Amino acid sequence: MKVHLVDGTYELFRQHFGSKNRRGESGSDSGPYDATIGVLTSTLQLIEDGATHVGVASDHVIESFRNELWDGYKTSEGMLPELLEQIPLMEEGLMAMGVTTWAMVQWEADDALGAAAAVADADERVEQVLIVTPDKDLGQCVKGRRVVQYDRRKREIIDEDGVREKFGIEPESIPDYLGLVGDTADGFPGLPGWGAKSTAAVLARYTHLENIPTEASLWEVEGLRGAAKLSKTLQDNMELAVLFRIIATVDLDVPVGTVDEWEWQGPTDDFAAFCDRMGVPALAGRAAALAG
Repeated sequence: MKVHLVDGTYELFRQHFGSKNRRGESGSDSGPYDATIGVLTSTLQLIEDGATHVGVASDHVIESFRNELWDGYKTSEGMLPELLEQIPLMEEGLMAMGVTTWAMVQWEADDALGAAAAVADADERVEQVLIVTPDKDLGQCVKGRRVVQYDRRKREIIDEDGVREKFGIEPESIPDYLGLVGDTADGFPGLPGWGAKSTAAVLARYTHLENIPTEASLWEVEGLRGAAKLSKTLQDNMELAVLFRIIATVDLDVPVGTVDEWEWQGPTDDFAAFCDRMGVPALAGRAAALAG
């Protein structure tokens, strides 16, 4: 079997802006639930395409335990109200459709996806785990071609070789990488001067922050410019870099259940009524026919 683990928050954004772009081309009016309907439709499409064990993780609230670690960490401030309002609606619809749904409050969607990927990876019956998101943070969970990321928009599989090609480092170095370069989307800055190329060059050789020699003269990294300045910045800000790495590390200690619990058994009795509320009764018919 294959396990599909979907980033519901990313999908909601993808469906919202994809729908907005399509409406712009056609000039048609938008509906208040377009993004939610899009997520439900795309998730059902996964099942129609053969997915049997599916879990969707969402950020029920945008804030998480990471906000306690760094004041500048991302919050819901500035998010489009129409998207914030649809997060619980999307979760309700997915659960009514019978899809395993992890609505995160203390943790983030990424944590649930990583935890579920680890559970599935440990199950010998699982042939492959597909984490359905291109989010760079989830690159740390990739293992060979067994645990991969799947970018549905590009129809692209990102395996371990893909992570190396994209970042120049091993998947296990992704948190260290983000600790040094920062992540503007998540609201932490990294260290001054540590850009993508220099960080990749150093971590390709040393893998983790603690392995980097304290003296630049000991660095075995060819063609690296400004090593002395980078080294000083790192030594002066090592605690900060480690903190950012912690923030960027997917927390696997999330209760997500077992692989067997993620098998889709069909929609619940509530799904038809939910689809009627959304104005898409045909979607309930598709789900019922697929289950039958």
